[in-house]
Amino acid sequence: MVAAETVVERGFDIGELGRPGGIGIRCQGLVHLYRTFEGHDVVALQGVDLTIAPGERVAFLGPSGSGKSTLLTLLGGIQKPSAGRIFLGDEEISRMGERYLARIRSRRVSTMLQGSTRNLLPYATARQNIAFARLALAGSERREVEPAAALLDRVGLGGQADQVVSTMSGGQRQRLALACAVSTGPQLLLADEPTSQLSHEDRDHVIELLHELGDDLGTTIVVVTHQPEVAATFPRTVTMKGGRVGSEGRDGAEYVVIGAEGVVHLPSHLADQWPQGTLVRIEPEDYDRLVVSRPSESDAGQDPEVEQ
Repeated sequence: MVAAETVVERGFDIGELGRPGGIGIRCQGLVHLYRTFEGHDVVALQGVDLTIAPGERVAFLGPSGSGKSTLLTLLGGIQKPSAGRIFLGDEEISRMGERYLARIRSRRVSTMLQGSTRNLLPYATARQNIAFARLALAGSERREVEPAAALLDRVGLGGQADQVVSTMSGGQRQRLALACAVSTGPQLLLADEPTSQLSHEDRDHVIELLHELGDDLGTTIVVVTHQPEVAATFPRTVTMKGGRVGSEGRDGAEYVVIGAEGVVHLPSHLADQWPQGTLVRIEPEDYDRLVVSRPSESDAGQDPEVEQ
């Protein structure tokens, strides 16, 4: 696994592709609104602050409607935020014109949408899909990227190069979608539910390929998933709650994130035990430690205390 610090310090080189490896992302006060068919405004994101280092691999978790997929499309330049700023490396993409965004999407950032069929031409072969994904590359750039045959071998589809997508299995299509996504040698790979509707075997294969590509290319990888077993393979997880970053997991430890006006989301297991409206007591123990406790109904006895 390529650590973020290694990527930054060495200016990670991805070998035969001749390009720098992963690129960092920074969000400041990100807000996004959308309007429903009924004409109601919905707040999908409200004040997201987030930094992802070059070469880092992050999994976004959260319930449906928490804003994780919306955030992914904003990071990929597919949508523009209603407010706030997004930086890809040193460039602010949240204020770029469509012409420049299209260039970034075709060369530096690849986004895998949910469902393999949304990323592929069903009537074309595997080889033709990769060629289509590379149409925006200049001639010199095409000579630098990995040959289509080698890329298909990498994802276990060397024998299906001339097979039409519509005749492939779900696992094969998802692996081809991944091959197409990295065929331009992107610095940032964004994948929305890349293992949904796959068997356990195909799911494990796709996740293994994602991490192998991260190892080989140094690409920054951000994945949205609802599967805890998938998220557990990533060194960092970000849990979205109500359009905000509610908590983060790093190297097996869980951290809550202080939001606007001091709002803190409790870990899921405590939120179930302590529903909305529960009275809690917060007492400082020392400079960097608080004790959160729930008084008993009779104010007698002590409930278990949770250290934050």
